[in-house]
Amino acid sequence: MSPNSDSILSQELSRRTALKALFGAASAAVLFGLPARAHAAEATKETTDKLNAAQAQLDEVQAQLDSIANEYAALAKKNAQTLNDIEGVQGQIDSTQAQIDEKKAELKKKRDDLSDRVSASYKSGGTNILSLLLASGSFEELVANAHYVEKINKSDRDAIEDIQTIQEELDAQKTELESQKADLEKLKDQQTAQMQDMQAKQQEVQTVLSGLSDDVKELMAQRDSEILAAAQAEEAAKKAAAAAAAANKNNSYSGGSSSGGSSSGGGSYAPGTPQQNAGSGKQQAVVNACYSTPSPGQNWCAAWVTNVFRNAGVGYFGGNACDMFNAWCYSSDRSALQVGMIVADSSHSGTGAPGLIYGHVGIYVGGGIVMSNEGAITSRSLDSFIGFYGTGSGVRWGWLGGIALS
Repeated sequence: MSPNSDSILSQELSRRTALKALFGAASAAVLFGLPARAHAAEATKETTDKLNAAQAQLDEVQAQLDSIANEYAALAKKNAQTLNDIEGVQGQIDSTQAQIDEKKAELKKKRDDLSDRVSASYKSGGTNILSLLLASGSFEELVANAHYVEKINKSDRDAIEDIQTIQEELDAQKTELESQKADLEKLKDQQTAQMQDMQAKQQEVQTVLSGLSDDVKELMAQRDSEILAAAQAEEAAKKAAAAAAAANKNNSYSGGSSSGGSSSGGGSYAPGTPQQNAGSGKQQAVVNACYSTPSPGQNWCAAWVTNVFRNAGVGYFGGNACDMFNAWCYSSDRSALQVGMIVADSSHSGTGAPGLIYGHVGIYVGGGIVMSNEGAITSRSLDSFIGFYGTGSGVRWGWLGGIALS
């Protein structure tokens, strides 16, 4: 077991929380960019069900990994305690061995002292005693014989016996400690093997968990993409409905205002209802091009109209707004206004000198809406367009280039 095992396990235990935080942040990043009503949008049931199933499986495997990590941590603590116990027992063994060595030294000294006294006794005439003692085959036999030697006093015998007793006790203690150490070594080996097994299982579960994490992240991305698409579609539908409602309201107002028509600035407009939706592919192509063609810049309203019709595949028609008004705009009858017609004036005061000299031109896209380039592409109701741009020559409409798209 490495010294960093506990820290690695602690990091692993917090992984589940980190993953959930990561997934939550990813989802929030997408959802915060959605329109105001995006929270009503939902992903498909198939994606949601797959995500829920994958998340449940991820949680289950993560729980297994957490359990393994907890067991490993508990076993690691036991193993650490075993190592401490082994170290403690080894210290006792070392201390006991030192005492044994000390008692052996004392015994040797007593033996040497005894031999010296016996030798002195021999020199003083104790030949038989010396022969007896020197004939001893071992130290133990020597001690036994010494009991019968009158020259060895009782204090010498007692000292030797005490040292022998202590040495025997220390030897027994050392044997017991070595047995304890052997048992602890076996326990340590068992715990180490268990931890190695847990590490292998942990790696196996971690591999499964990583795969599931990738699956969940992919499904979350798919879910958020579907939610975003649904929210955008919902927002677009909302805007379209609002524009249609405003157009219908304006049309109702203008259509019922007078049976003899209405006037604004220099124009007079017969009552009626313009065409609401494209009736042909060419008309729809022009409408689509209106939404996809960008503004060429401020005061370039006619250039934008030219680009729209070219992008729609109708053809190229140049000139400024005044030119288009004079050449192709012939009607102010609302009932004659059709989708794809240009709507223009030759002079107006709303935008200063450019408007007075060149006028303004836009395109009717249906639903009572006229789109035009006012620096940015704008959508106005027909009545609003007439009210703003009809202050001079008045507003009229017709087919650009004389090409009827209906």
